[in-house]
Parts: sequence; structure tokens; C-alpha cells
Amino acid sequence: MTEVRTMLRVTDELLWMLRRSGFAIATSQAIDVVRAVRAVGWSSEEAVREAVAAVVVKRARERVRFDAVFDAYFAGKPRHTLWERLASQGLSEAEIDVVRELLEAMAAASPDGALGPLVQRGAELDRLLQLAGSARVLEGMQSSLQSGFFTHKLLEHVGTYRAHNELQALRVRLIDALGDERGEAAVAALKREIQIAADDVRTFVKDTLERRDVERSRTEDRAAAPFETLSDEEALEVRRAIRAFVQRLRGGERVRRKRSLHGRVDAHRTLRRAMRTGGVPFVLARRARRRDKPRLVLLCDVSDSVRAVARFTLELTYAAQELFSGTRSFVFVSDLGETTKLFEEESVDTALARAYSGAVVPVTHNSNYGRVLRAFEARVLPDVDRRTTVVILGDGRTNYTDAAPEVLDAIRARARAVIWLCPEPRAAWATGDSAMPRYASKCTSVLEVRSARDLEDAARTMLSLR
Repeated sequence: MTEVRTMLRVTDELLWMLRRSGFAIATSQAIDVVRAVRAVGWSSEEAVREAVAAVVVKRARERVRFDAVFDAYFAGKPRHTLWERLASQGLSEAEIDVVRELLEAMAAASPDGALGPLVQRGAELDRLLQLAGSARVLEGMQSSLQSGFFTHKLLEHVGTYRAHNELQALRVRLIDALGDERGEAAVAALKREIQIAADDVRTFVKDTLERRDVERSRTEDRAAAPFETLSDEEALEVRRAIRAFVQRLRGGERVRRKRSLHGRVDAHRTLRRAMRTGGVPFVLARRARRRDKPRLVLLCDVSDSVRAVARFTLELTYAAQELFSGTRSFVFVSDLGETTKLFEEESVDTALARAYSGAVVPVTHNSNYGRVLRAFEARVLPDVDRRTTVVILGDGRTNYTDAAPEVLDAIRARARAVIWLCPEPRAAWATGDSAMPRYASKCTSVLEVRSARDLEDAARTMLSLR
């Protein structure tokens, strides 16, 4: 029963790590994984790997990520059991049976005890280190200067210090069963196992920091890479990063909204009120700061030349609707089409697929910025007010048609701000059919957006103009 419970824990924690890595694993799939592992047994690591992958991996490109998580979870496992290690330290078979019996009795009396899992090491220690609680302990670790502090916290979390106290309680029973000399030898052997387990914890902290440094470097590289150079796997990672960035923005907005309910302390009025109570400010006067929720209108070019950037921009807008009031989105090539209801009613993937399929506007035409801007002026401009930020994503390539830059003057006169996001570098703005030099002079801000980092900067700029 103990072995079955241990294997279930190991499987559960492996699935937890896979979920943390981005795999969507339903409860029914978790049950299938347990059945598959039970069918192949635990004698072969490769058999277990293939059994779990058969249930969890849905696409070929996910296999590399799966193998990396699997290897990380099972890496560094001790090759010998506790009993084999005690035998190598000079304990006889009879003495090992006594140690086993006393440890099992202690575990039965105290299921939450730390001594058993730590001296067993192997899967039990792996389980402790991979639990969500251990991940939370190390969540704030950012540099090697903090490794000592977080190692101490993790050692305390997994019970290393409690294990020493439990061993002292076990020492009396070992001496009674084995005699003074052999009892002390057994205690010393178990104490060495605890120390090795503590060293494993320190190694785990060091490896975690190294993996984070590597992942942080990769994330920074992906964030700075142009959208059009990303592979499918990298694009998926960037989408996750954008969603995480939006969650941070939402969290900051909720904090500001909560604080605004109370208002800031008005020092002048507080001191005047304090005159009634002998200068003691019993009651704080607050100054309410009213900040209307901004509105956002997005015009996004979905032609082939900017499609890579457009997808991420639309996804950012879709995810950030909570930060704006009355968000409206439009896509265009040579015609202007509104996608507001589409993004409200459909998932982001479905909405983007329909926008790119030509269901909203024809996508096979050449871009016609003048025609689109005039359509926007006629249909949308009357609803634009001083709370509205208008964001236009496009390369400004007019195909030598009328650019209609004067329309931007009309938009700028009514809107709070006009921000143009251009996926081309500034050096290319004055070449060929680009109208960006004329558009740039009409906008509040023009930003180059070629990577995820640029897009995050653009999002912060939009929020700062509220």
C-alpha cells in the first residue's frame, strides 16, 4: 500500500509539473496516465515516459517540452534504496529490519513526519521538492545572492530541522533495540542520510536558480526577437508572456481602483479639522481623485505585410479590455470592418481566425489607408471624445494611393491621443510608398513595434496617457 501511495504521489507531482509547463491535463487524462503507468510498470523509465507522453502530448512540437519536464523531474534520483545504503555503511540485515520497523511505526503514528521521506530520499524527496508549496518558497528568488536565505527556508519547509528532532526521539528506541554501540551507529547512519538530503535540497535550489537564469535569458531573447522570425513554439511562448503581462496590468489597475475609493489624504483640510481637537488629527480629510476609465479604439492592418504583429496586438487588446471602457476594435486592408462584437462573443483564437480568413474584410486586396481613414472618419469619429485613445497599427504603405493624412488631424482634434504602432524601422519610413513621415507628424506618439518588448512598451504608453 505504501508503494502504491508513493507512486501515485510521484505521478501526481509529475502531472503538476507538466501543467506548470503549459500542458492542459484534464482530470480524466490524469486518470488515464495512472492507468497507463500501472499497465507498463515502473521498471523501465522509458516505458513510463512513453506511456505518459501517449496521453499528455497532443502535438508533435510539444514532445521536446515534455521530455525536458520529464527529465528535470526524474533527474538526479539516487540509484540505491535506503536499506542498501545502510548496508553499505556496515549495518547488518537484522539491524536494518529493526530500523525499517521503527521508521514504519513512526510514520504510522505521525503521517506528517519529516524523518521518513528525508532519509528515504529518492521519489519521496523529489515529491517534497516539487510540491506547489516548495515552488512558492522559491518564487521570490531572483539572484545567487539570495540562494542562502531561500535554501534555509526550503530546508525548513521540507522538514530537515524537524527530522533531526524526530531522529533524537527515535534514538532512544534504537538503543533499546540494538544496544548502545549499534544503536548509535544506526543513528549516525540516519543522520548522514539527513545531511545528504539537505545537500540535495541545496543542489535543487542552485539548479532552480540556474534554470531560471537560462529561461530568463531565453525569454528576453524571445521578447526582443522580431515577430516574423518566431517559430510556432516561440510564438506560443510570447503569447503566454503577453497574457502574463496583461495580468500584471490588471492587478495594478485593481490596486489603483481600490485605493481611489478612499482618496488621498488632504493635509490642509486635515490640519484645519484638527484645530477642533487641540491640534490632534483624529479625523483624516481625504481628497477624492476622479479618474474616468479611458476608452480605446483600435484600427489594425491585417494585410500580409503586418500580419505577424497584428495578431499579437489584437490579442493584447482582447486580453486588456478590463483596463478600458467601451473598447472598440477594427481591422482593415482596403476596407474597414468592426470586430468588437466578434471579440466579445468568440474566443481570441476563433476571432483572429475569422478576421484573417476574410470574414470581416477582404484580405487579398492591397492596403488603402486613405480609403480606410475616410471610412473611419465617417462611421466612428462622431463617437470619439476626450476620453478616447485611438491606436492605429500599420506600416503606412499606401501602394501609392491617397494617404489622406488630413483625417488624422480631425481624429487628433477630438481624441485624447492618437498612437501609431509601426512594425517597420524608422529608417524605412521614407522609402517607396511609405506615408509614415506624413502620418507621424499628425500623431501624439509613433512607436516601432517589432517585438513583444516593443508591444509591452506600447501598452504602457497607452495606459500612461489616461
